[in-house]
This record gives sequence, C-alpha cells and structure tokens, in this order.
Amino acid sequence: MGCLPAGESTVRKFASLTDGEARVAQILKEKFPQAAAIKVVDISGGCGAMYEIHIESEEFKEKRTVQQHQMVNQALNEEIKAMHGLRIFTSVPKQRD
Repeated sequence: MGCLPAGESTVRKFASLTDGEARVAQILKEKFPQAAAIKVVDISGGCGAMYEIHIESEEFKEKRTVQQHQMVNQALNEEIKAMHGLRIFTSVPKQRD
C-alpha cells in the first residue's frame, strides 16, 4: 500500500476512528438520519485513500442496490474526489416479528 511507510503494518486498533473515518461517518449520519447502523473503516492503512462503508437504513427500503449505492455516492460527493476507492455495503434493517 502506497500510504504506509516501509515496515508499517496495516493492522491498527479499532477503538477510535481516524479523522477521515469520523468525517465520513458524520456526513453519512447527517444524510441518512434513519440509519440503524453506520460503519466506516479506512482500509488504506489510515491514510484515507480507501474506505469500506456499511449502512443499514430504512431509507434504502424498496430501492435496488444500485440506487442505494448511488445515494451513498451522492452523499459523499465531495469526499469521494480525494479517495482512490470505496467499498459500499447497504441494507434495510430486518423487521422484527
């Protein structure tokens, strides 16, 4: 990975978010206020080049996966410009019986 100094490991503790993770998560919380869960992980070793995003929200109900992903891309329009990649996983909360 190009962001890491020689000899550095990509493993880090997940107790606290990186600045980039926190920024992306905050934007998603604002854009998806009904989200039951939002998880943002910097998978580029902490340099902010690539993120994996998981969002579970009622706002995705009755939308195709491609439409759900378009909603996330639109929400992160400005941030995506500085990224090399983005993995998006979206879902609708399971209904409890």
